[in-house]
Amino acid sequence: MTGLPLTPSQTVGPYLTIGLPWPDGPTVVPGDTPGAITITGRLVDGEGAPVPDGLIETWQADPDGRFDHPDDPRGAPGQGTAFRGFGRCPTAPDGSYHIVTLRPGALPSPDGGREAPHLDVSVFARGLLDRVVTRIYFPDEEEANADDPVLSAITDPARRGTLIAAADADDKSRFHFSIRLQGEHETVFFDV
Repeated sequence: MTGLPLTPSQTVGPYLTIGLPWPDGPTVVPGDTPGAITITGRLVDGEGAPVPDGLIETWQADPDGRFDHPDDPRGAPGQGTAFRGFGRCPTAPDGSYHIVTLRPGALPSPDGGREAPHLDVSVFARGLLDRVVTRIYFPDEEEANADDPVLSAITDPARRGTLIAAADADDKSRFHFSIRLQGEHETVFFDV
């Protein structure tokens, strides 16, 4: 066949709302679960404008550092818990998102050390040919963060700071983590 036009390239958005979100996607645990925390933030582009049609996806260990996955050699999280380890939240018109979860525990690292408690984050949005991947670390884990092999590999302190959530001064169960896709103060993304 000749003479047919090429099909244009596709990006990972903006049609995320067709099949990816589900009603309790942002709720990794019910909000009334003891120890539940809420992470809120905004997804913005290089100019600081909100990305209203993005999707934030999180994957994390439970408070004991175990993943809700059969391949975790340490075993599944405690039975009887509603923790599923996976969250997914579409962004609102102002680029905002939220995830209700439990604080993750530290993880063993391949070098025999420990990784600081963190959430793995995938971002899907219009204009991206593939998802981008980052992490959310906690501000009150200074010692663990200093020893974390991933954070330690980022030599510029300002860039490293783009991976650390801000604590809410009035509510210790709330954190803020905005994601900037490019430009000045761009969030650190990983090549995975």
